[in-house]
Amino acid sequence: MNTRISSTQSSLNRAMTAEQFNEVVKAIADGKYSWACLLILRFAGYNPLHFIPHRTYSRLMKDNNINQMVITSSTNQVKISSKAS
Repeated sequence: MNTRISSTQSSLNRAMTAEQFNEVVKAIADGKYSWACLLILRFAGYNPLHFIPHRTYSRLMKDNNINQMVITSSTNQVKISSKAS
């Protein structure tokens, strides 16, 4: 039995942009698995603090030199901002 996929079904909405996906892949390649998990949760629109302890979250943010996460409400996209050197 063959199933036809309509053009609307074939163009799936993606949870992450290509840039966000590359950031997750880089974290995995660097061996930062906890950081990759945090990014996946954040990019998917979840609050990582609902899934991991605050202490772990704070350590990950500090270890990765992140001072803020800005959520653009109109597009529901997440941008990670690093601390200035």
